[in-house]
Amino acid sequence: MLREALLKEIQAHTPLVKRPFLSIAERLGVEEKEVIEEIRKLKEDKVVRQISPIYDTRAAGYDSSLVAFKVSPERVEEVAGIINTHPGVSHNYERNHEFNLWFTLAVPPDGELSLEETVSLIARLGGVENYAILRTVKTYKIGVKLDYRELNEREEVKILESKKVELTALEREVIKVSQKDVPLVERPFKELAERVGIPEEDFLNTMRGLKEKGVMRRFSAILFHRRVGFRANGMAVWRVPEDRIDEVGLYLASFKGVSHCYQRATNEHWGYNLFSMIHGRTKEEVISFVEEIATELGLEERALLFSTREFKKRRVELFSEEFYEWEKRQLSLHTH
Repeated sequence: MLREALLKEIQAHTPLVKRPFLSIAERLGVEEKEVIEEIRKLKEDKVVRQISPIYDTRAAGYDSSLVAFKVSPERVEEVAGIINTHPGVSHNYERNHEFNLWFTLAVPPDGELSLEETVSLIARLGGVENYAILRTVKTYKIGVKLDYRELNEREEVKILESKKVELTALEREVIKVSQKDVPLVERPFKELAERVGIPEEDFLNTMRGLKEKGVMRRFSAILFHRRVGFRANGMAVWRVPEDRIDEVGLYLASFKGVSHCYQRATNEHWGYNLFSMIHGRTKEEVISFVEEIATELGLEERALLFSTREFKKRRVELFSEEFYEWEKRQLSLHTH
């Protein structure tokens, strides 16, 4: 009983206070040490991946996009390995489509290469000729909260804005030390504040400020989806008329089983303009959900891509020296 209630709490919001686990414990009617110990067990059982801030890369000044590569099947692993060397790649999946390698890429605001130049270089390194850069035009939903039992459970959503924020040197330092897994101690932020060299309350105030500015989307737990029963990960893409894009995007985003929903740019290689990530317990459940939505909304042009292999899944470490080292190394090797 505690585990289920705790998972719901820490997915929704972990409070930015001196003793966050005490605050959670009080809401659940248990002791602080019980909460800390249960979270430790959830990590040992590979249910909880980490508890940390989820930062908006674009608000922090980074340029980012979803990218799709078309790779011959016998070279998928090789090319995935090349993609994964870039520190701005957070997710990299093989999917069941002719465009079969899908990854998200972020590049820093002060790097030497633009996002387009970076993708072009990675494609050249991998011998990939056909690819699509699928930039976000509008965000209807972002964030995985696996606290539902049926895919058709609904929640309120709205179009999300993301604006670049000019960060102070202190804010950058706080982001650097806070973006990893929070220590499982009574006062986790005290330890993090000491690394920056500021008082605990100043550290917390800086984090609260980042949240108010929209640089931090939330401070919460990230789960291993499959370990909590959600084994089918389907990316449903839709070709939606421009005058219906908000209507359809917000409707899809309102389902709890849809974790991400975006309007994305199209190009000569890719004509689908609405993307929705759907998490179900079985493939059949996801397929049925997509077919029902398509029938209900009268959307005939669609595709459903399932991930067949996961090559990378990790948070991008903002303001890491790895970005500049990768650029420097590749530029020295591959420019003439």
